Amino acid sequence: MEASSSGSSISAVTGGKAKTHQPEGREDLQVNQLETQIWIKPDIQKTDVDFSEILNAIQEIAKDVNIFFDELEGVNSPSKDDDSLLHHGNLTSTSDDASRLEVVGEEVPDKNKTNGLYFRDGKCRIDYILVYRKSNPQTEKREVFERNIRAEGIQMEKESSLTNSDIIFVKLHAPWEVLGKYAELMNVRMPFRPFNPFNAGAPCILVRCCFLNGHFIEINGRSRRSRRKIYYLHRRYKFMNRIEKQISRFRGWLPRKPMKLDKETLPDLEENDCYTAPFSQQRIHHFIIHNKDTFFNNATRSRIVHHILQRVKYEEGKNKIGLNRLLSNGSYEAAFPLHEGSYRSKNSIRTHGAENHRHLLYECWASWGVWYKYQPLDLVRRYFGEKIGLYFAWLGWYTGMLFPAAFIGLFVFLYGVTTLNHCQVSKEVCQATDIIMCPICDKYCPFMRLSDSCVYAKVTHLFDNGATVFFAVFMAVWATVFLEFWKRRRAVIAYDWDLIDWEEEEEEIRPQFEAKYSKKERMNPISGKPEPYQAFADKCSRLIVSASGIFFMICVVIAAVFGIVIYRVVTVSTFAAFKWALIRNNSQVATTGTAVCINFCIIMLLNVLYEKVALFLTNLEQPRTESEWENSFTLKMFLFQFVNLNSSTFYIAFFLGRFTGHPGAYLRLINRWRLEECHPSGCLIDLCMQMGIIMVLKQTWNNFMELGYPLIQNWWTRRKLRQEYGTQRKTSFPQWEKDYNLQPMNAYGLFDEYLEMILQFGFTTIFVAAFPLAPLLALLNNIIEIRLDAYKFVTQWRRPLASRAKDIGIWYGILEGIGILSVITNAFVIAVTSDFIPRLVYAYKYGPCAGQGEAGQKCMVGYVNASLSVFLVSDFENRSEPTSNGSEFSGSPLKYCRYRDYRDPPHSPVPYGYTLQFWHVLAARLAFIIVFEHLVFCIKHLISYLIPDLPKDLRDRMRREKYLIQEMMYEAELERLQKERKERKKNGKSYHNEWP
Repeated sequence: MEASSSGSSISAVTGGKAKTHQPEGREDLQVNQLETQIWIKPDIQKTDVDFSEILNAIQEIAKDVNIFFDELEGVNSPSKDDDSLLHHGNLTSTSDDASRLEVVGEEVPDKNKTNGLYFRDGKCRIDYILVYRKSNPQTEKREVFERNIRAEGIQMEKESSLTNSDIIFVKLHAPWEVLGKYAELMNVRMPFRPFNPFNAGAPCILVRCCFLNGHFIEINGRSRRSRRKIYYLHRRYKFMNRIEKQISRFRGWLPRKPMKLDKETLPDLEENDCYTAPFSQQRIHHFIIHNKDTFFNNATRSRIVHHILQRVKYEEGKNKIGLNRLLSNGSYEAAFPLHEGSYRSKNSIRTHGAENHRHLLYECWASWGVWYKYQPLDLVRRYFGEKIGLYFAWLGWYTGMLFPAAFIGLFVFLYGVTTLNHCQVSKEVCQATDIIMCPICDKYCPFMRLSDSCVYAKVTHLFDNGATVFFAVFMAVWATVFLEFWKRRRAVIAYDWDLIDWEEEEEEIRPQFEAKYSKKERMNPISGKPEPYQAFADKCSRLIVSASGIFFMICVVIAAVFGIVIYRVVTVSTFAAFKWALIRNNSQVATTGTAVCINFCIIMLLNVLYEKVALFLTNLEQPRTESEWENSFTLKMFLFQFVNLNSSTFYIAFFLGRFTGHPGAYLRLINRWRLEECHPSGCLIDLCMQMGIIMVLKQTWNNFMELGYPLIQNWWTRRKLRQEYGTQRKTSFPQWEKDYNLQPMNAYGLFDEYLEMILQFGFTTIFVAAFPLAPLLALLNNIIEIRLDAYKFVTQWRRPLASRAKDIGIWYGILEGIGILSVITNAFVIAVTSDFIPRLVYAYKYGPCAGQGEAGQKCMVGYVNASLSVFLVSDFENRSEPTSNGSEFSGSPLKYCRYRDYRDPPHSPVPYGYTLQFWHVLAARLAFIIVFEHLVFCIKHLISYLIPDLPKDLRDRMRREKYLIQEMMYEAELERLQKERKERKKNGKSYHNEWP
């Protein structure tokens, strides 16, 4: 084995030919060549390794051990950042950086002085920005705060704004000593150096190689800067290997992964593939440090500085501490880390590489040209932090899981389209020209033929057909599978991002809580320090008041729904007497459409009110920490908006047309307004219109507010700057000035983003039996949503602090609650809202096939006539009697009309009493609800039980990595001790520590 002339790669030679690297995707076909990284001494000329024996032993050894890299696994994993567009040689080290590779001489400092990312000297990188106004009276607090910041070792530089001399920017830089000290305190995990398997004391190079029979052979000549994670899998059978080979050959004929960015042209980001360990200054030699200035990436540096700022005092007193308090009292106007430069470049990223990570994110994530590709989650996490990275990971997972749901929903809809001409019920409705229906409102509504509702009957069949029950069961199971597999996906992400062992720090007490309960203290069981204490009675009383406020707001929602109901009752008569024939003939549809639009406006107005009420109630509860405050606020806002958004839908699904009475004895509101009836073709068409209109309008409005509003604000700011300073002056603004003119991130963090998606998840699952196209609409919206959110984070918002998180928090519990509620609501929609159960009862009990055990279309002959009852027109109440007598249908006044119900005819012993068929249908509906719920819940719990939260291969990898890290640390420590012992012997010093 010989070193190359450059010392960067070594090749195993057999028969005078160098071992070549096979194309990607086939490198494991021959002998399961798998990659690792080892330390190679560049000056080694020969070894005593017999290569012929190694190559002969390949086939036998490959059967026992298969070593896979995360890179090979990442082929099927969208979380891997194999679509990173960082150009080779454009960045400083493996740990970052946003700036171009430092060339030579004095060029870099000169460039750094002008790019707005460094101090004036061009050497100290800006890690954090504080902004205040000179006219602000809180000068003394700021001076104390900044003096204490310097005492912590943070370097500081001030500069006034180019656009407003009253605005001062405070630039902060943390030197290496400060970063190392606090990284150790914060347990920041950094890339870990593997031990040298050869002789100590020589410089080493990392090489990708194949591990065979205890020896290392190079596979690829590319040098590596860090050791990759190694995963050992169990032995595989020959049959499975043959199948994998055939699959790989078949894949060779298919397009090369169109959903992934070009990895061959643009190299990947590998930081997550390194072994990592909590940083320690005492064991600093164990970590891979190429450049101390770039060892900690920008997000980590900003997080460390923010950690320091949160613990610096600004006034005497135990509670006068932290940047958040200074922001809340107005001492500072803003605080944020800098973006890494512009997100645009004059040069192509494929020819010149990325200018910085922001430019890279824009090109491979926020650009509309890559809408169909996977998200570069590792790069998102590296730039914005784990909390935002987890949101986009969840959003991407949710969007991916919507594909099968959207496909099945579309199939159900197309099944309704293809079977439309064979549907016996819609045929009978369309051919029922001799069946005259009773008016649907008082006085002004005329009699109508049943055949006039032919179109509505056909549209109803598109959503209410034989596949609806299957789809409802599928969606209930889908919700469970989505949540269970998300837990597995989250576990993989947490492992890749080193979040498995991460625990949140003991949170600080909210200033409002301290101010309220500072007089009463008790000892904190964790920190051992006295802290303010809230008495149990006080806490309970506040929770009761808060719960009462929640109940009152829910009553406000019910009142709003009641108002919509009155509107529908009043306007249906108005539209029935309208002079335009189009509206007069479609009065019920016009009523439903306008009511939905008004309902949407009321929803949006009440949302503003609910936010203020939720803030008031949450502050009234006095939560102890910020996370408790966030969870309480989240729960209230979700509850308010969920009830607000779905209350009208619940009314249409379960109450519309259920309690109207019958002709001659209608139930009325306040003994005045007759309750609204369903259309002769059923109530499902009203529910479909409600869901479709609300879903489309809600998503359109949300997308506008998320992106359109910040775009308009930023455009107005740029316009004012152009008018005052001109275009050329604006382009020369430093980065902190540009970022300050961007919009700050939402005060509630990711709350709005999560809330929008959770409400959409509810729409997709709760009433999906009535609207099978809901998953398709959600999928199309989410494909746009991902890029809109990405564009917003990269271009329109200031860079948020890179926060850490292990999961999506309280939202997961809300998702589980929605999944349970969806089973119940879909059972009621199928049993109560749709005509599935009445048709089933008729087919098996009353139809032509009664007693034969059949339920085809031929068994539905006569169903429409059997589902309609007869009413004597002379029995109408005076206030309900229509103005027309129906003579236009037969030339003489009508004697009878029909209505939807199961009641006896007027001349029976008990006029208009319920028939036996009504009780059969009611019993069947109750039985279906019970059976459906129990069956689906059993399936959900069985799936939850069968799917483990942690994938088996991940569990094995975690154990293996833990073992290897212990071995590395042991070997590295042993190597260090041996080196010290040799140095002592060389210096002639000897220490005897033996006993006695």
